[in-house]
Parts: sequence; structure tokens; C-alpha cells
Amino acid sequence: MYRFLLVSLNIDAILGEVTIRQRRMKLEEMTQGAGLSDPYTATLARLKAQTGCKSVLGMKVLMWVVYSERPLGAAELCHALGVEIGAADLDPENVPALRTILSSCLGLVTVEASSSTVRPVHFTLQEHLSRNETLFHSPHLKIAGVCLTYLNFGRIRDLSPTLCSAPRNNSPFRICLCLLGHACKKGDDGKYQDTCTEAPR
Repeated sequence: MYRFLLVSLNIDAILGEVTIRQRRMKLEEMTQGAGLSDPYTATLARLKAQTGCKSVLGMKVLMWVVYSERPLGAAELCHALGVEIGAADLDPENVPALRTILSSCLGLVTVEASSSTVRPVHFTLQEHLSRNETLFHSPHLKIAGVCLTYLNFGRIRDLSPTLCSAPRNNSPFRICLCLLGHACKKGDDGKYQDTCTEAPR
């Protein structure tokens, strides 16, 4: 699946050239492993140009996939995208469907069939996005905000302090605890310190 999606992006980049010579040169770059940034850049431009809220959703998906510090399951990502910072509880009607999430990314992310893990279409995409610091504004702060909001939901605050009644391993609860710690450590020059040291009530 990874190969097919990556090939599709490369073909789009090649056909985007206007002469036979330019297309041949682009093809040579691809066969030598170079020039992958061009199809990524072009696809990101198309992603941002989507109508409605799809462009916003697509960029949020990429942010979570790149900066979550550990691979996210499909259900975990859906729940994370459904959390509105400051909300008192999770609205199930605000959780996007996995099909909508994938379509908003135009093939830049995919789901592993064996583990239901959401991953970039190729490891070079993560490198490409990480190098472009202007794509995402304070991604770790946003992740921390979502995690703190989730941990402040009534259903979570009512759990036993021993966590004996906590949801099981694949729940958004577990991923929030994990990601919150990573987000706090990765903050920009301590900007997240006050947010991350304030324990959920």
C-alpha cells in the first residue's frame, strides 16, 4: 500500500511537468531517490486548497502523525481530532470518520491493515514535514491542550485514583497520558511549562 500511494504522488509530480524533457528529468530524479520533496510540496498545496474544513482537518492529521512521538491507532487519532479544547466532554458527533480523515490527507497518510496504525505514506514524508517549521504552529502545545482537555472530561476525572477502572490499553485515555508527557518535554523554550505542570482537576 505504501508503494502504491508513493508511486501515485510521484506520477502526479512527473505529469505536472509541461515538456517531455522536463518529465524525463523528473523521472530520473525519482528513480535515483531524489526529488521526493516536490510531490510532497505539491500534494500539501492541494491539501491546503481543499474546500470547507477538509484542509484544516488534513493539516491536523499530519500534525498528530508527525509530532505524536509514537504511532497512533486509528481510533486514537479519531478521538484526538474530535476533542475540542476546553470542552466538558467528548461529543461523539464531533469525531471524524476514518475515511474522512484519510481522504482529507490526499494519500499522505495510510493505515496499516495488520495493526490499524496510522502512518505517513513514506518515512521521507515525516522528514519533509519536520524540516518545514512554518507548517504547524506550536504543535506540541496543541497536543498537550487536547490531552489535558481529555483528561479533564468528567468520565476521566471520576475514575478511581488507582486507575483500576481506567479504560484498557488501546483507549484514548492511555494515549493521552503518554502524549502529554512527551508534549511537555518537547515544548519550545519552556512555553508549555505552565500548561503541562497544571495537573488535571
